[in-house]
Amino acid sequence: MNLDVMPPLMFGGLVIFLLIGFPVAFSLCAVGLFFGFLSIELGFFGPAYLGNLPLRVFGILSNDLLLAIPFFTLMGAILERCGLAEDLLEGTGQLFGKVPGGLAYAVILVGAVLGAITGTVAASVIAMGMISLPVMMRYGYDMRIATGVIAASGTITQVIPPSLVLIILGDQLGKPVGDMYAGAIGPSFLQILLFLAFIAVVSVVAPHKVPPLPPEALAPRGWPLYWRVIKGMVPSIVLIFLVLGTIFMGLATPTEAGAMGTVGAVVLAVINRRFSWTLLFQAMGNTMRITAMVIFILIGATVFSLVFQGVDGSIWIEHLLSQLPGGQMGFLIFVNIFVFLLAFFLDFFEIAFIVVPLLAPVAEKLGIDLVWFGVLLCINMQTSFMHPPFGFALFYLRGIAPKEVLTKDIYLGAIPWLFLQLTLVAIVIAWPEAVTYFLDRGTGVDPATVTIDVPLPDMPEEDSVPIFR
Repeated sequence: MNLDVMPPLMFGGLVIFLLIGFPVAFSLCAVGLFFGFLSIELGFFGPAYLGNLPLRVFGILSNDLLLAIPFFTLMGAILERCGLAEDLLEGTGQLFGKVPGGLAYAVILVGAVLGAITGTVAASVIAMGMISLPVMMRYGYDMRIATGVIAASGTITQVIPPSLVLIILGDQLGKPVGDMYAGAIGPSFLQILLFLAFIAVVSVVAPHKVPPLPPEALAPRGWPLYWRVIKGMVPSIVLIFLVLGTIFMGLATPTEAGAMGTVGAVVLAVINRRFSWTLLFQAMGNTMRITAMVIFILIGATVFSLVFQGVDGSIWIEHLLSQLPGGQMGFLIFVNIFVFLLAFFLDFFEIAFIVVPLLAPVAEKLGIDLVWFGVLLCINMQTSFMHPPFGFALFYLRGIAPKEVLTKDIYLGAIPWLFLQLTLVAIVIAWPEAVTYFLDRGTGVDPATVTIDVPLPDMPEEDSVPIFR
């Protein structure tokens, strides 16, 4: 067997396993080990090559950066149950309730705030779905608009820091997580504006689909209402600064910031009188499951990628993608279509661990900034939460929605928001400064061109010491 056919066979074998529905982590391990032993038998590399595998697994388990994942997950799981979402949504909903689409505006804005303090889609979608969906249904919101805005506002979490996706992409691309977070600031605001603009258009074109709250449902305007909103916002802003501000200012690593955020989440739960040992144990159990899933997928991806590189798979991928017509733009269009289609079947963890390591070397060779590339992929991968029929945000919403909400309405309601997310992908490709503007610009001087000339001091002739005697 020729070495040239091994990479496409490995890739095809993995696709078959995934289509069958076999767990991703074990599919990656099985395909990697099978082709590893086959390559040893065929003489493509020696048994010593697989001796690198324990070292790579140990490198994963000793990676301090990956500790940020359980911390941020635990923080989100605690905040999901501490009542913060209820306070924010009720106050903000009353604040915007007088205008058409007011409840939808509130869901989007609160979704962004929750995304910035939890980093998890499940926490945002479940909390907002349980609180706002019954209210929207009671006051005559179009069912597809209501379910769509709740699911979409939850997916903002995937782009807005401290997103778990950005942590993983930073690790896979070899870039600092702080840079990934800084690069995601612009697209986060753009996405919020796109969502708000869509509701604004609907409120003008079809105001009956997003009616304002009736006068009898509105709380009196005044300081009690404003204080209610401020009381919900201020702890959130403090926690956002604690988590993100310390990272951007260089005072803490993502792992340390995640630990501080978890402590902050516990404090908020105590303040809201929602803290209990049962809450903590449930949050820890959820964190354990997610962390174990991530680590197993990452170990499986390491097994697969080690063997894939051993059979020159990286060269095959590079040759395949670097020869696309259109140069950088052709590569970006192909990659985004490819990732969008993969998102129908894989979640963002699987795409990040399997596909991104194959794409990154080609992107770097084409002169594409990897931080910008990672943020672009993050925006694209969030569509995996909105894809009918396997989008997790749709599953979360289906799980907590009343029985009178049809599954068809949830799926059809997601489609306009899916196009808005793809619109953001197009904007970031056409306007890279949306990402790069917030990155450290440096001095603008190429260190390779810097020369330092240090003149030697003049020494009196009588003080000079001869080198040779």
